[in-house]
Amino acid sequence: MPEAAGAVAAAAVADRLHGSKEDRKLAIVLVGLPARGKTFTAVKLTRYLRWLGHETKHFNVGKYRRLKHGANQSADFFRPDNQEGIEARNEVAALAMEDMIDWMHGGGQVGIFDATNSTRKRRYMLMKMAEGNCKIIFLETICNDRNIIERNVRLKIQQSPDYADQPDYEAGLQDFLERLTNYEKVYEPVQEGSYIKMIDMVKGEGGQLQVNNISGYLPGRIVFFLVNSHLAPRPILLTRHGESLHNVRGRVGGDTVLSEDGELYSKKLANFIEKRLKNEKTATIWTSTLQRTILTATPIVGFPKIQWRALDEINSGVCDGMTYEEIKKIMPEEYESRKKDKLRYRYPRGESYLDVIQRLEPVIIELERQRAPVVVISHQVNCYR
Repeated sequence: MPEAAGAVAAAAVADRLHGSKEDRKLAIVLVGLPARGKTFTAVKLTRYLRWLGHETKHFNVGKYRRLKHGANQSADFFRPDNQEGIEARNEVAALAMEDMIDWMHGGGQVGIFDATNSTRKRRYMLMKMAEGNCKIIFLETICNDRNIIERNVRLKIQQSPDYADQPDYEAGLQDFLERLTNYEKVYEPVQEGSYIKMIDMVKGEGGQLQVNNISGYLPGRIVFFLVNSHLAPRPILLTRHGESLHNVRGRVGGDTVLSEDGELYSKKLANFIEKRLKNEKTATIWTSTLQRTILTATPIVGFPKIQWRALDEINSGVCDGMTYEEIKKIMPEEYESRKKDKLRYRYPRGESYLDVIQRLEPVIIELERQRAPVVVISHQVNCYR
């Protein structure tokens, strides 16, 4: 897949050549009321961009607030008429923004700025700080489903560090609802600058994604990822195939059948899947097109199976079927090149790990889109790298 990696590199170079200096660094600034899935979305987006190879960091303003002012601030701290509280919250937001910009100057590419940022005044402050340093795209999460909001509120009370020292759930719930009301009083939807709005997309169906003034390769990839994302919980199970004959012989690549141990693993995996997903009638099994993954899935019954060529093992080119000792002896320069940089090393007439990452992107996007459980049976590079 060298062509795919080349296309990505070409797009990135075009962005650098034709974009302004500040556009080379990107700040995704979250906007939204509490309990709307901002942090969940921020974490997912951070992982996706890192997986694509972009230097990305998540800046959670709540952590800055707790470090400076403690974790036990009541709802009064968030009142819109509490000038001291407003100044304190703006101060920690500015500190987080300064840290993000410093990080970008040190080589960081994409900063995910996670806070409510619910007023125009706050957002203009951030835009002013970003001038000459980075491009801001606001990412607003909007949810109007009361059941989902109530579920998120319960999770917030149970998991947020703000309520870790609050033993009384009802007291914590009342405080958080008051905090939420305080934010609702002054909330101003995003209308300025470049923005993406995710409206009622939690379930992955029936929602809207609105985009304004978005251009460039990376912002486009972010939009593509978000339009396929949702917050609905579902299990995704990853496993390598059972041991193959080439694994036993220490040989790279190939398309051999399973060993006896591999067949035993496939049966045990089937038993596990049957117990784990016995109530999940809509689950699917994904494999590569190679025998060892298909045979590993064979004992699993009752679920549809889909073969993905994108899930195939890394193409080892002219080294296919060789042992690493044979490669070291016959092609010592290739052996040393791979040893020095496994991520970027490309087998002669084959692939690099970066090539594999690019061809796996459609699989990742489709996994994000799924609302039912998925079992992925693939190869070592795809499952663990």
